[in-house]
Amino acid sequence: MMAAEEVAEGTERTDLSDLLRDRMAELDLSLRAAADATIDRRHPENGPLYKKGTLDNLLKNQVARAPSEAQCRALAAAFQLPDVAVQRAVAAQYQGYVAERWNRSEKARVLVARIDEMDDEALEDLSQMADIVLRRREQSGSGQGSGQD
Repeated sequence: MMAAEEVAEGTERTDLSDLLRDRMAELDLSLRAAADATIDRRHPENGPLYKKGTLDNLLKNQVARAPSEAQCRALAAAFQLPDVAVQRAVAAQYQGYVAERWNRSEKARVLVARIDEMDDEALEDLSQMADIVLRRREQSGSGQGSGQD
C-alpha cells in the first residue's frame, strides 16, 4: 500500500488521474468501492493496494511517485481497464511520454503527439472524429458480404 509520505504535489500531467476519474464516473464507482477493488490479479492474497485516501489523492493528481507495476494491475482491475491503458497513462503522467486516449469501448485509441497543446474541447473533438471514422468503417463493412447473418 502507498504510504502517507508518498503523498505530495503531483506532476504537471494528469493523464492517469483523468483516466481513472473519468472511468470511475462511467462505472458509477464510489471511492471506497474503487479502493477496495484495487487488487493485483497476480497476487490477490495481498488484498487492496490502495486505501481510500491515497486513491483520492491519486485521482486529484496529488501523488508524486508513479504507481508500481502491481499497483498498475490493481488499478486496471478496479477500473475495468486494459493493463496497457493504465501503464501508458502512468508513463504519460509521470514520465512525460506521448499520451493515448482510450475510447469507452476500448476498441480504438488515438495517439496524439501534441496532446499538451490541446484543451479539453479539442480533445473531445478529436475523440468524436475517431468515433465517426470507426462507425463509417463498421457501416461500410456491414453492407458487404454474403447476406448471411
